[in-house]
Amino acid sequence: MNVYEIKSMAERLDGNTYPGRGIVLGVTPDGKKAVAAYFIMGRSVNSRNRVFIQEPDGIRTEAHDPALMKDPHLIIYHPVRELGKGLIVTNGDQTDTIWEYAARGESWEAALRTRQFEDDGPNWTPRISGLQANNGSYKMSILKAADPEGNACARFFWEYPATAGLGHFLHTYVCDGNPVIPTFQGEPERVSIPNCIEQLTDELWENLNEANKISLYVRYTDLETGNCEARIINKHE
Repeated sequence: MNVYEIKSMAERLDGNTYPGRGIVLGVTPDGKKAVAAYFIMGRSVNSRNRVFIQEPDGIRTEAHDPALMKDPHLIIYHPVRELGKGLIVTNGDQTDTIWEYAARGESWEAALRTRQFEDDGPNWTPRISGLQANNGSYKMSILKAADPEGNACARFFWEYPATAGLGHFLHTYVCDGNPVIPTFQGEPERVSIPNCIEQLTDELWENLNEANKISLYVRYTDLETGNCEARIINKHE
């Protein structure tokens, strides 16, 4: 077993109908750009009724059809938000918690210790988060239930240096499940990062399950100038 194996995003997603929500952070092979991607999937009408909307400092989720929105508290949030010259990427409103703690000089670990997994038992969807620095290095975290009853929260934190061509992929679920969806296990998965934003965008979108994929955001940031380019794909265009 090669624990340092690097796979493409196509290989990581192949055959997995429901990894849930996912974060990818990394650096391009030429070492010039920091890369961030975030996608959402859904199985219920309420969850599938979403689109990504560009904001001045990132993106937010919004109901595609407001008439179909039932419970917004876990599905309407600000997944990507700039933090100075860095970037926060999460699958929930912990984005704002991290931003607020950082604004007063406190750590992202301190921020995430005030939060826990989502209150959607019996799945207890994990809260996944990423924090990308302006030098391309990044941190990732998952907050997940420590037992099937959701009585306690287990918190995991990782730090990665900027390594050309390498990224890490963290997602909420191992795969689909019924009645309970299995929570992600282990460390973020090592993935290859291409130089071209279109290549990564296509690789992600084309390999997410057609029935369950909802929206995708990909961003490449020049580490020297800070200039960025981004792509948004919504199933509901």
